[in-house]
Amino acid sequence: MHHTQDGRWVERRFHHLIAGELCDGPFVFPVIDPATEQTVAHAPGADRAMLDRAVASAQAALPAWQALSFSERAAPLLQLRDRITENAEDLAALLTAEQGKPLALSREEIAAGAGTITALTGRTLEPELLGEAGGVRTELHYRPLGVIGAITPWNSPLLLAIPKLVSALYCGNAIVLKPSPTTPLTSLLLAELAAPLFPAGIVNIIAGENEFGHWMSTHPGIAKINFTGSVPTGRRIMESAAPTLKRLTLELGGNDAAIVLEDADITTVAPRILQGAFRNSGQICQAIKRLYVHESVYERMVTAMTEAAERLVIGPGNDPATTLGPIQNRTQFDRLCALLDETRDLPAVRFTTGGHALNRPGYFIAPTIVADIAEGTRLVDEEQFGPILPIIRYSSVEDAIARANASPFGLGGSIWTSDHRRGWELAGRLETGVAWVNHHLGLGGDFPFGGVKQSGIGRAKSILGLKAHMEAQVLQGPA
Repeated sequence: MHHTQDGRWVERRFHHLIAGELCDGPFVFPVIDPATEQTVAHAPGADRAMLDRAVASAQAALPAWQALSFSERAAPLLQLRDRITENAEDLAALLTAEQGKPLALSREEIAAGAGTITALTGRTLEPELLGEAGGVRTELHYRPLGVIGAITPWNSPLLLAIPKLVSALYCGNAIVLKPSPTTPLTSLLLAELAAPLFPAGIVNIIAGENEFGHWMSTHPGIAKINFTGSVPTGRRIMESAAPTLKRLTLELGGNDAAIVLEDADITTVAPRILQGAFRNSGQICQAIKRLYVHESVYERMVTAMTEAAERLVIGPGNDPATTLGPIQNRTQFDRLCALLDETRDLPAVRFTTGGHALNRPGYFIAPTIVADIAEGTRLVDEEQFGPILPIIRYSSVEDAIARANASPFGLGGSIWTSDHRRGWELAGRLETGVAWVNHHLGLGGDFPFGGVKQSGIGRAKSILGLKAHMEAQVLQGPA
């Protein structure tokens, strides 16, 4: 059964949430369904004056919001969680329409977002006693920062927006959130759900084009930027935030390596590695981007990965049979097509399956396995962010660890082995924010998420993510 465009959203009006009001912008722009290249709906655009109004209203609302306790600020957040859950089917359908991912993945994203609200609002940051001697008491307190600017990407729009929203608000800040211009609609639907729950000015969700992010990172009224996206954009944000010394959390790209040891059970691990590489069509910053396989099992692994890739069903996300959706936008699709062309021209490289775009409407790329390739090629050295996986041969595990670490990136990594103790030891040597054994992707629960080296600064979620939305203050006085 071939599913076509989900046409229910085309006539629907979407609005910004600014200063407690749902409002239009001075212009609209189309949001494209990547499975059909048709317009899903039109999003409102925003100008600089709207950002100024949002920041001013946030600053005005902050004193009363900061005076509340953690549990008082948690209450409307938990109401928002319930509204997200009640509207999960609409949110998931809209997410699939604008992002392209299979509906089952969209449902998981909505549920995970709701779960994050529960997890983060279950924590408190009480003052810590640092010392008490000679009649003097010293305590460590945490104070809200002010207005937080959050900028989210197009690969998992709600999953990445919700922790930013919760961390900011729960800790006593206000937020201005800007979704990606290619996937703004679910965040604007979130704005409708949030509007009646919070004091005016505390939550602002504004759809804007890319220059809007630059206005945020230079705005003197914004205290911190919390950004998820590419390394080049992260660098630009850091640069433009420098004059005002904004606080930053940057969750940037990765080039995650998975290392398969000679004792791994190939039949068991191949489908799991494929999921770690090709979930959401490889459009996950922490997906497996490079696969290092010991020479003794290399050909078996290439064959198993090829067979697993060929079992994937490519199609629109609203078709229940689909397991691999489209690339989210034309720019990324064109980049991947050029990368495939460049890789095909390399001597001795084998494409064992895929290697091409599909000849149909939509931004579809066949799942691609590339063997007999090594460092020094763009496919291995750069983050591809698509359903294309290079498989690299190695002979010594010391060499594999060194090659995995010889990257400017360090988001995630994994070791695949039947010897769990050895797996733990080797995983601990990966220069990454997260390292797994016999698993890749999805930390689950409320664990710190982020990267080392050029994969980012700071951590999201967990107590670390909350503290990153506050400033430490030492208080000292008579005991």
